[in-house]
Amino acid sequence: MKSFRLLLLIFISFQGIIAQPPPSEKLVKIILSPERANWNYIVGEKVKFKVTVFKNNVPIEGVKISYEIGPEKMPSNIVKEEVLKTGSTTIEGGTMSKPGFLRCTVKTEFEGKTYREWTTAGISPDKIEPTVTVAQDFKEFWSKAIEENSKLPLDTKMVLLPERCTEKVNVYHVGIQNWRNGAKVYGILTMPKKEGKYPAVLKVPGAGVRPYYGDIALATEDIIVFEIGIHGIPVNLPQQIYDDMIANYNNNYWDNNFNDKDRYFYKRVYLGCIKANDFLTSLPQWDGKNLGVTGSSQGGALSLVTAGLDKRVTCAYVIHPALCDLTGNLFERAGGWPFPFADKTKWSRGSHQDNLETVKYYDALNFAKNISVPVFFTYGYNDDVVPPTSIAAAYNAITAPKEQYLALESGHWVFPIQLELQKSWLLKQLRK
Repeated sequence: MKSFRLLLLIFISFQGIIAQPPPSEKLVKIILSPERANWNYIVGEKVKFKVTVFKNNVPIEGVKISYEIGPEKMPSNIVKEEVLKTGSTTIEGGTMSKPGFLRCTVKTEFEGKTYREWTTAGISPDKIEPTVTVAQDFKEFWSKAIEENSKLPLDTKMVLLPERCTEKVNVYHVGIQNWRNGAKVYGILTMPKKEGKYPAVLKVPGAGVRPYYGDIALATEDIIVFEIGIHGIPVNLPQQIYDDMIANYNNNYWDNNFNDKDRYFYKRVYLGCIKANDFLTSLPQWDGKNLGVTGSSQGGALSLVTAGLDKRVTCAYVIHPALCDLTGNLFERAGGWPFPFADKTKWSRGSHQDNLETVKYYDALNFAKNISVPVFFTYGYNDDVVPPTSIAAAYNAITAPKEQYLALESGHWVFPIQLELQKSWLLKQLRK
């Protein structure tokens, strides 16, 4: 009997471990998409959305849904409810009078739980133009800042991390000086072990504070990779330290001194990206020619900034870039993350005009205009963190050779194919 009870307890415990479905799985699924296969319409054209509500992969007959439709991040102009006799329907989504993205959000309640999905149609997305303006002295401002920062010695500190090294790749924790005496940019350098000259890639981070581990996979392809943080603290510490830092004093760092273009937080960040390239190009192993930059979200923005500022950069792979066309909300459309003008009551420091002045120097779209090397964009129409309206505005503003891969249904995440393309495209560009 004791043995049976023990086996039963083990079985119950095991069931507890395996019984939970993956986080993305739901008992009831709402499958929702624009009616058109490419999800694109032109201005003035009527948009339709297809919706089916499933349980056990079978449409639920008689299910009730509610839906809202309107330009993304803006108030809805269609709000309705409907009972789906067969579990499916086609929703009339209306039209848009100017280029942008039209979002349809569907909700249903089933057995006491609420399920929600959204989809987004592009309305002449290739015609979306910037709302942000450029400061008259934009180039002079950044040229002066870079020149002053270049006078600061790198004061490089490289520490080998033997536990992270592989047969082919050495891994280092690196600190370099940036912005002012004693201030640092930290990152993880991954470099081929065998002697030779190699292309280099700067990997720039998404928002937040976290440790980094470097890109061993790309370094194995004979590429030097420097993956940096932006907060001036080492990037090889336990996650709890970063969590405590954010909780205690660095929440919403993207707002810090936004009312002053000379003191705004991102000034040291943008300069740090250039300083990181100073380090990469100083390495005797660099091939002296090829230098890429890549990142997603905040890192996508920093990729645009770095490629726009630094003529040593030869290519940029950009994933759903934030910090683009930040003034969109002032023109009744979605502005870029972190939405500085979405709530005019938000600002307690400086005047609204000060913020408008600062953004002319820091919006990533204004840097994108200055890029002269190949650029690859990838993003999805369903991104609810970085609005595709702001991304398309930045892409359209680029006059350099460019291409894009649209993972239409993705939100603020990527499919494996987008990361595979990142690697293959960078390798192709860096090996020319």
